[in-house]
Amino acid sequence: MPSLTTPACCGTSKAAQLLQLSVGTVQSLVDKKVLTAWVTQGGHRRISLDSIQNYQAQQQKLPALDRLMGDRLKVLVVDDDVITRHLLQDTCLKADKRIDCCALSSGFDALMTLPLFKPQVMILDLLMPGIDGWELVKQVQSKPDYEHLQLIALSAMTEADLQARGGPPLGVHFISKPIDVGWLKGYLLGLMAPQAWC
Repeated sequence: MPSLTTPACCGTSKAAQLLQLSVGTVQSLVDKKVLTAWVTQGGHRRISLDSIQNYQAQQQKLPALDRLMGDRLKVLVVDDDVITRHLLQDTCLKADKRIDCCALSSGFDALMTLPLFKPQVMILDLLMPGIDGWELVKQVQSKPDYEHLQLIALSAMTEADLQARGGPPLGVHFISKPIDVGWLKGYLLGLMAPQAWC
């Protein structure tokens, strides 16, 4: 049983989402002790985030995987509205078979996922509980590792309400809701050109 000083952890489903693997594969990695895990008193499995990051780092060193992932575009969607989140994820995945899309419901989850998923594009809602879109953009833009990350901000706010908040964050593409999925598909396909996001 881990102590109170145990590093941050997550459940099996979350680990599968972070690693872009099936739950069964994650369970197999735990059984093989590739991922560090334990069971809580309530019977829930918890997996160390450090071991998840270490596993992904090791996988990314494999030449075959580098070649496989070299022509793929990774998109991270962050929106607390489940309908919009699923719409955005479906739009990204259907735009091109070489697009991978991870959809999350909060800014906190996004900050945890960024170093693992390493997207080239992040689509985020401005109005979210907790870490809202403005704060998420601020934190991302403060980190040199994400200087090439393309940011697309969404909002259903009126122009007056948006301006009362200081307008959209600087350095982002802004789209008003309802979303023009045609524009989004075109934008993503444009980024699929070689070296477009480097």
